[in-house]
This record gives sequence, structure tokens and C-alpha cells, in this order.
Amino acid sequence: MKNRKQSSGPDAEWKVQEPTELLKFLFEMMPSRSRKSVKGVLGRGQVYVNGEATTQFNALLHPGDRVEIQSHFGARNVKIKGIEILHEDDDVIVVEKEAGLLSIASEKENQMTAYRQLSDHVQRSHPKNRVFVVHRLDRDTSGVMMFAKSKNVQQKLQNAWKDAVSERSYIALVEGKVEQDGTITSWLTEDKTLTVRSSKNPNHGKKAVTHYKVLKSSRNLSLLKVHLETGRKNQIRVHMQELGHPIVGDKKYGSRSNPIRRMGLHAHVLAFKHPTSGKSLRFESEVPSAFMRNFN
Repeated sequence: MKNRKQSSGPDAEWKVQEPTELLKFLFEMMPSRSRKSVKGVLGRGQVYVNGEATTQFNALLHPGDRVEIQSHFGARNVKIKGIEILHEDDDVIVVEKEAGLLSIASEKENQMTAYRQLSDHVQRSHPKNRVFVVHRLDRDTSGVMMFAKSKNVQQKLQNAWKDAVSERSYIALVEGKVEQDGTITSWLTEDKTLTVRSSKNPNHGKKAVTHYKVLKSSRNLSLLKVHLETGRKNQIRVHMQELGHPIVGDKKYGSRSNPIRRMGLHAHVLAFKHPTSGKSLRFESEVPSAFMRNFN
């Protein structure tokens, strides 16, 4: 996976004037931040001394040393199995998830998940740190997703999701030739087998609206850019089935082929207003190369 959002330079930079220890120096240089926040910056590997990242709080500094702070550190290749961190600050973590990794464990499954690994990650800087699920991606969907680092931020984002999120788009590889762009509107319910059903009856389930645009097509396959107006469980998968063009590899919702040996759904773009700073952030994950092979 490739990080599509990287910092263009340090957010802060200082030159050391007298011998001291790193954490003490950071406290002095960042008086407006809480001690916990400063420790978090150091623990996450966002501090560079003479161009080298360090998390060692008692590292000795000498006159002339250069200390830098970076807010975006996905470029530091923080490696967690099946995940690449694109952005992390005191409030949110944005990651790129591989297909095949659960977002969070279900009651029946207790295997390694994105949630569990990120929990371990944040607890390395402080054992009481936690992460909170803001939204989910299906196990076999890859791409961009976000976690909150406090219950307050989680609720803030979820309660104002429509206003906070300015762009949320997916790339879908579907069966058959889709002739033109369109919109699907229906009402979704989930049955006892955990299968989501679609109905045109407004009194039957939650309203779901999916917009799609044809990017490429061949006789047997089409590549679509999908924009969600609502974010219901399995919404794109169900709506593509309803369209008569199920997502490749999605046997649950009607697929009969799997030329790429995975489900053809990828969370491509997530853009949102930061819940604390109000700053607009946008993260884009490259379309998997497997999706493109059949259109050369």
C-alpha cells in the first residue's frame, strides 16, 4: 500500500542551545500543550533529532542538535499487519486497511483486527490510551478508514457524520457491462442470517442512496466510482446486486466470478472536517492494481 498523504515538512523545528534531555526540552518548547500530549507526540515517533526519529524520552541533546516535530507520520512506515497509518494526531487515526482484515471482532470471531492492532499501537505511548470505532469497512473491502482516540471525538464525528464528511467514495469492480452512470435509492433491512435486503417500500427499512459513475468497462466487467449519500451496512454490495451487476468475488450478494481473487470493493477517498481543529483533511488510497488488469 502507498501512503497518498504525506507531510511537506516539519510542523515545528528548534535548535538546541544547551545540554538537556529530550522530553524536558519538548516540555519547554511546547508550553501550550499538556504533558500527556507532548508524551504522545514522542511516543508515536513524531519527534526527529538530527533527522532521525526517536521515542526515547531521556535521549541526550547537545548544543547544535536539531529537533523537529511532524504531525503526519504515515511516511515513517509505521508497520502494523494489514494496515498503514496515513495520519495520526491527538484525536483521530486514519489508516489504509488491506482486504481480508476485520475492522473489529464480531461475537463469533476473536482474531486479529484493525481495532485490536491500533489499540496496541496507541498503548505503546501510554497504557490508558484507547481507540474508538467511527465507521467500519467489511473484512474483504480495502481502503481508507478512520478511528477516534476518545469517546468524545467518536460521538462528535458520528453525530455530525453528514456535515463532517465532505467526500466518501469507493471503487467497485462489478460483473457485466454497466452502460451509464446512475443512482440507486432503496430501503434496507437485515434478516436473521445477517443478509441485507433491499426494498422499494419507504416503510420497509432504512433509506439508502448510492450514486455511481462508470470509469471503465469491457464485455464482462465494469469499474465504477461509487459515492455514498448514506452509509448503511453492505449498502454498495446490495445496490450493485440490485443493479444486476454484483461486485466480483461477492458470492453473498450474487457474484459468480472472481478474476481478482478478492472482493472488488475499495474505499478510495475519505475527506472530513477535523473534529477539534476544524481543518479540512482528505485521504486518497490508490485503486488496487488488480482492479485495472482487465481493462488494458
